[in-house]
Amino acid sequence: MLKSKTFVKKTRAGGVLKIVREHYLRDDIWCGSEVCKECKDEAPVLQEDACIESNLCSYPHYLIPDTNVVLHQIDILEDPLIRNVIILQTVLQEIRHRSAPAYKRIKDAIHEKEKHFYMFTNEHHRETFIEREPGESANDRNDRAIRVAAKWYADHLAKKTNGGSLKVVLLTDDRANKEKAEQYGLIVYRCEEYIKSLIGNPELVDRLALQPDDQNEITGSKLLFPEHLPLSRIQSGIKNGVLLQGTFHANRDNYLEGTVFINREGEDINEVLLQGLQNLNRAVHQDVVAVELFPKERWVAPSSVVLQDDSPNDEDAEEDETENKGVPPDSSILKPTGRVVGIIKRNWRPYCGMLSQSMIKEATRHLFTPADRRIPRIRIETRQAANLAGQRIMVAIDGWPKNSRYPNGHFVKNLGTAGDKETETEVLLLEHDVPHLPFSPAVLSFLPKMPWSITEEDLKVRADLRHLGVCSVDPPGCTDIDDALHCRELENGNLEVGVHIADVSHFIRPGNALDQEAASRGTTVYLCGKRIDMVPELLSSNLCSLRSNVERLAFSCIWEMNHNAEIIKTHFTKSVINSKASLTYAEAQMRIDDTTMNDDITKSLRGLNRLAKILKGRRTEKGALTLSSPEVRFHMDSETHDPIDLQTKELKETNSMVEEFMLLANISVAQKIYDEFSECALLRKHPSPPPSNYDILIKAAKSRDLNIHIDSAKALADSLNNATVENFPYFNTLLRILATRCMMQAVYFCSGMDSDFHHYGLASPIYTHFITHQEVRCYAQRASVAFHTQLFFKNKGIINEEGFILFVRKNAIIILIPKFGIKGTVFFDNKDKPSPHLIFDSEGPTLKVEEHMFRMFDKVKVTISLDASNIQHQRIRMALIEPVIPGVSVPVPESEPEAKKPKLDC
Repeated sequence: MLKSKTFVKKTRAGGVLKIVREHYLRDDIWCGSEVCKECKDEAPVLQEDACIESNLCSYPHYLIPDTNVVLHQIDILEDPLIRNVIILQTVLQEIRHRSAPAYKRIKDAIHEKEKHFYMFTNEHHRETFIEREPGESANDRNDRAIRVAAKWYADHLAKKTNGGSLKVVLLTDDRANKEKAEQYGLIVYRCEEYIKSLIGNPELVDRLALQPDDQNEITGSKLLFPEHLPLSRIQSGIKNGVLLQGTFHANRDNYLEGTVFINREGEDINEVLLQGLQNLNRAVHQDVVAVELFPKERWVAPSSVVLQDDSPNDEDAEEDETENKGVPPDSSILKPTGRVVGIIKRNWRPYCGMLSQSMIKEATRHLFTPADRRIPRIRIETRQAANLAGQRIMVAIDGWPKNSRYPNGHFVKNLGTAGDKETETEVLLLEHDVPHLPFSPAVLSFLPKMPWSITEEDLKVRADLRHLGVCSVDPPGCTDIDDALHCRELENGNLEVGVHIADVSHFIRPGNALDQEAASRGTTVYLCGKRIDMVPELLSSNLCSLRSNVERLAFSCIWEMNHNAEIIKTHFTKSVINSKASLTYAEAQMRIDDTTMNDDITKSLRGLNRLAKILKGRRTEKGALTLSSPEVRFHMDSETHDPIDLQTKELKETNSMVEEFMLLANISVAQKIYDEFSECALLRKHPSPPPSNYDILIKAAKSRDLNIHIDSAKALADSLNNATVENFPYFNTLLRILATRCMMQAVYFCSGMDSDFHHYGLASPIYTHFITHQEVRCYAQRASVAFHTQLFFKNKGIINEEGFILFVRKNAIIILIPKFGIKGTVFFDNKDKPSPHLIFDSEGPTLKVEEHMFRMFDKVKVTISLDASNIQHQRIRMALIEPVIPGVSVPVPESEPEAKKPKLDC
């Protein structure tokens, strides 16, 4: 049966366009139940014995949740107990438009066989499709469609079971929808009353998301925050220029401060500073918000105080706490300041953290403290508080009423014991949104069958480069070798240089499950002692790993160069290679330095190294920046795999050699794809920072009577090269570390949507990512390093070490320890003892503590230990030894000798 709608639409050019939409209705859409013999479904999903113990429903039944139940109670629906659920097409379409994360989660549940979730296409079934009535809203029409489909299921199953006991239960939290469903003769319950009726599963009640009515019951009557503007007024205000739209970023070091980054191009103001709870107005990190800009006389500077929300876990105290803590602003750099007046889009996600039990005995309301300090504490209701003490748990936010100091939420799941290595690894993967579940059977089904080999057909369409002296150079223990190099002299006296990248595209067809999973993961994530692959191991560590002495498919970028590293011609080709050596950076360096070695691979490495130095010198001349950031390497216990030694990574010439040719390949590919696809080439640019970003760098250099010029990347690079201090060799490294923090974030973009392609840091007119060569992959890697650093110091007791002041704050100094490549904070306002006299000067910046003046880059001596007093936020604790300040410095502790253990590099 065919239904069609015809309507006309006015085009931009002023013409009239006739549009006909056809909607097909069918009789052969099956119900999906095992009990039905009439529907010719060869693989029914819904079980005949759909039993679940319930005080309300003592009979077998299928569940039909409406849209809001799926949206808000997805944590309930994902529980293994909840099975035999009918997801209507109407519901799925609404979810898709309203929440991408919820849509993905419910689709995953539908595809999980053990859940027995069935997607019924009611919008194309002749007996369940309904037309929208005149004057009926789209929402009311969808609610009616859900009731019609539920009624059809109830009648259909009653016929097939001769009026038997198998029923259909509609779940809705909409009062009007529930009343109409009851009038329709349907069995209908609110989600909460159904879940509470389940026998022997009290933990499911904790996972119920709070509804607005429930949230009002558990909050006070005192108005703590201004009312948010309705969306209509927000849209009007943005259009008229009265309001600004942007993304809210909370301050990790000061919970009373945040910044809204304005999204719209062409605005004179690109960020707005927010200070105080009232002005933050219930915005949560990453929310899209509307802000009202204050007059210039009310603009302030960012605070230099480190401030954490450590108010007591007491319900009454929380509601009375106004948090109006006076924080005098700096007068040096005023920033546009404002307040949040409305929320345009919430970007909430489930958060990992720990429960802070209420001090009230037998209480069910408690505060949850997220692991991410940028997220506010969340109030939840749970009857499992005693069991959850000391556990890492996951919690979701349900809402934030204007009369509540904290948002309300619900318990999602228990992740394990805090401090346990596996638990903490799971937490950091979840917190950084790294997909890490095992690859599904659907994904694995698209892998090539083993044994696999290169065929004659492959060789016909690829360049055969198996004879070349190709080798790879990687970190120790690398098994996913995705790039290799070669260099040889040609008959005409020039050099041929090649970068060869594993051709993963040969094994992954566009759009299949393997391609979609790889796109979802985006990259391989490297943690300490663990790797989360982007593609299954058969590809990442075998067929797409350019290991030595095996034939592999590659994509090659090959240059002909003269001996001065000037490119004569470039070509790209799919290829077959056979790497002759898989080397570490140290092994490659040893070959280059050993004058007795003159084999083909060594000669190739020496040629590559010589050319790389010329290329780097040429980039530097153009203004490419050489910045610095401390990287560390752990030595792991061979039995426990706990870190037993920690040191900064030593970079060799071969590190730079590989980097130079990866950069050259990226630049060459960028130019090629732009030449071929000028409107749609995927490129990467690095914007030049605004002058204000360099303020701290300029001040730091000025404190040592040095000038930093920022007119261009070339001027900055020259300034950094010339910035040396006598008898202070580490000064230049400190300055480059600071310069790194002044940079903007590099971004991907489409060539047809921008005209500025320049990459500031590399001083390159065009750039893309053909290969990234396993450099810094993501924030999860940093979090893993931080956790293993804590493990290292946990077993070390107290260590004394020299360091340098990297930043000066109003109440603290931030220290860098070069030996370990770690940073820590020395606080001077200790709650346990009287604070010393502090004078902060933002112009320096300097901090006078009693009679001693601290400046950036001053050398100090500190104790280093692990502060585990707060198991939720364990941190590296530093205390000042030198300079000696009475009442502030600590005595030098005695170090204890340690037993030697066998170790592994990480």
